[in-house]
Amino acid sequence: MLTLKGISKQIGGLRAVNNVDLSMGENEIVGLVGPNGAGKTTLLNMISGISIPTSGTIIFDNENITGLKADRICKKGIAKTFQIAESFPGLTAYECTMIGALFGNHRAISMADAGKKAIEILDFVGFPMEKRDTTIKNLNVVELKRVQLARALASEPKLLLLDELTTGLNPKESNEAVDLIKKIRDQGVAILIIEHVMSVIMGVSDRIVVLDYGEKIADGRPYEVVNNQKVIDTYLGDIDAF
Repeated sequence: MLTLKGISKQIGGLRAVNNVDLSMGENEIVGLVGPNGAGKTTLLNMISGISIPTSGTIIFDNENITGLKADRICKKGIAKTFQIAESFPGLTAYECTMIGALFGNHRAISMADAGKKAIEILDFVGFPMEKRDTTIKNLNVVELKRVQLARALASEPKLLLLDELTTGLNPKESNEAVDLIKKIRDQGVAILIIEHVMSVIMGVSDRIVVLDYGEKIADGRPYEVVNNQKVIDTYLGDIDAF
């Protein structure tokens, strides 16, 4: 479904991502881990069209999407959430989710259908329906995360890019997020997820990719990666460094 070939990103004098190869299959969940500054978010931004690679190629569904704008990539089936779950503070949770259906979808959709889809997806992600008409600025962190996820899902993605979905959540909420990620995959959506919580990554990932200083240093099954000597040496046994 997704193939990155030699993807690099130069930001001033910094090589944020350096010659990264990565591939994903349909319905696969791939965890992307590494310390702060490793290039994880930059990589997701290039896949989603927020940032353009300095070099390399991005192939999605057998089509070269390298350098396409974010709105076109979204309509081709790639949606992304963000580390900071705030947007359209004056709109309601319901309206924000409708935006994903109206403008992120690859097909035209009526306002009525967008509204119906918004309700269905907010319910699917576990958003409290009594708060669907509450403005974004008045929601708590968990609710903001769920609205952001709902908006992404409303665009009907084939590939979902999740950037630290569980940041700021307590253990119970993180476990609920893991269950939700699995439910999304069961709907036929592939997922590339950045997380610093290794229990989350180990609990959902089919494979784990490790970045360090912009370079890929490991790619394999979860048990292979956590026992990879290079990964162990790099993080000195400090699992929180992920």
